[in-house]
Amino acid sequence: MGLYTSVCCVILVALLTVTCTSGEDPYRFYNWNVTYGDIYPLGLKQRGILINGQFPGPQIESVTNDNLIINVFNSLDEPFLLSWNGVQQRRNSWQDGVFGTNCPIPPGQNFTYVLQVKDQIGSYFYFPSLGFHKAAGGFGGIKIASRSVIPVPFPPPAGDFTILAGDWFSKNHTDLKAILDSGNNLPLSDGLLINGRGSNGFTFTVDQGKTYRLRISNVGLTTSINFRIQGHKMLLVEVEGTHSLQNTYSSLDIHLGQSYSVLVTADQPAQDYYIVVSTRFTSQVLSTTSILHYSNAAGSVSGPPPGGPTTQIDWSLEQARSLRRNLTASGPRPNPQGSYHYGLINTTRTIRLTSSAPIIDGKQRYAVNSVSFIQPDTPLKLADYFKISGVFSIGSIQDNPTGGGAYLQTSVMNADFRGFAELVFENPEDTVQSWHIDGHSFFVVGMDGGQWEPASRLRYNLRDTISRCTVQVYPNSWTAIYMPLDNVGMWNVRSENWARQYLGQQFYLRVYSPANSWRDEYPIPRNALLCGRALGRQTRPL
Repeated sequence: MGLYTSVCCVILVALLTVTCTSGEDPYRFYNWNVTYGDIYPLGLKQRGILINGQFPGPQIESVTNDNLIINVFNSLDEPFLLSWNGVQQRRNSWQDGVFGTNCPIPPGQNFTYVLQVKDQIGSYFYFPSLGFHKAAGGFGGIKIASRSVIPVPFPPPAGDFTILAGDWFSKNHTDLKAILDSGNNLPLSDGLLINGRGSNGFTFTVDQGKTYRLRISNVGLTTSINFRIQGHKMLLVEVEGTHSLQNTYSSLDIHLGQSYSVLVTADQPAQDYYIVVSTRFTSQVLSTTSILHYSNAAGSVSGPPPGGPTTQIDWSLEQARSLRRNLTASGPRPNPQGSYHYGLINTTRTIRLTSSAPIIDGKQRYAVNSVSFIQPDTPLKLADYFKISGVFSIGSIQDNPTGGGAYLQTSVMNADFRGFAELVFENPEDTVQSWHIDGHSFFVVGMDGGQWEPASRLRYNLRDTISRCTVQVYPNSWTAIYMPLDNVGMWNVRSENWARQYLGQQFYLRVYSPANSWRDEYPIPRNALLCGRALGRQTRPL
């Protein structure tokens, strides 16, 4: 009877959890085992992080509003966490999978993520968020298809390919972490990968005359990339969950953490063609290739792989400005995407965020508004929920650059629920940067060189700019976004350059509602892991 009762309780908890998320929406179950294993991405054996024996990990296939129940068993010899780049976790930062919100999964234990792809479509990816695990693998694609009742603004493609590309180091992730811990910078990466493999290691097979959707994400650590296909054009159709104006491109710049969907028609003579990824804005240009294989091909690839842009910033800036929202397309929410007239809403707050690369205590660090983030001993979300003092203080990072010397701090910025903020990312450095905000999608209203000033608003696009969750900031330039603060929780704002993120270029945005209502935020999960000063506390009874 005891065993029967236990099993019933487990089933009841699962059903109640799903019901709380949304009883009428379907749910999908995943069981993942995270292990170390031998991989050969650049031809040499490395110890990589595998999920169910795979590198990259299994793809998540879902539909708008699906509930995803992902049981992650940690078979590594160290703590582990997965985060979901671009999944907004509506009212549910408890599932975000970064150390500011979640205790790591201890070795030999599991944690079940219960998350919903609420009101979302598009192409994203997941990755390990602790330390420098991302340099060992553990990442995979996330596909969120539209519900059948919502029209998509292009005919169904003949196939759908996920392409996870980015820079790669031949050193073990622990060695890379040791380089950063010692106060040094990482060297240039050793190569580039496409779906975990080096040059010509991956083949995409297509039928002549048919059109295919490619979902491309930059899952790298430190470098922007350019993507192109020999002899083929790309029709851009989606940018991180937004249907885009369908412009045609010969190549696309994809910055760290960004995702795009393009349509490619196999309209060339039947042979094989190079798919090329190369680094951008690096002194030495690295590249790698895959093969686009026509199923009726009469010959293999021929000629050199097509060249692409290298260090040209103006070219990339103009391409970024060409990204536009498709105002006639339906979105995942009941109202069409174009009905949200962001340009007619008064902003309630302006936040200027200036990056820097200070030396603190003799070591290289990175900062925003002079604050270089240090991890607390307790996840911020747990400290906030249990009212544990001394973990962080609200307002420990300012809304504007201070101009003072950089210092170490667990930085948290407060924000009022349902505000509408203008954020300006300012980059006075000589390297391109990429910024991501968890839990939100924002409107990229402007970007330009030089110093931002209030008069820069006269050049904003207040009609049809793209909405996304990751945006680049060019060297000695600024990028401005409008963001609805419509998701209560503790949200990571970070550099997607993983060395900069690891060495402090991040902070947390605490979007707060005083209502303390399930309408605004889900309660703490019953299965929440507790650690640090939250040990011994209670989550919720059954």
